[in-house]
Amino acid sequence: MPIVTIQQGPRDAALKRDLVARITDAFVDAYQIPAESVQVWIHEVAPDSWGAAGKLTADR
Repeated sequence: MPIVTIQQGPRDAALKRDLVARITDAFVDAYQIPAESVQVWIHEVAPDSWGAAGKLTADR
């Protein structure tokens, strides 16, 4: 059973639904497995809890 983990900033539920569906479809197509066997975990991180290029994302 594939488990896909996504780490990202907060997003709208509609966008996450679409992303989960697309990722699931990609695994179904590539591995020829049932959609029920694909799990997608979304870990959302607040902008003040991660940084890039030496700055907090919240400060960009």
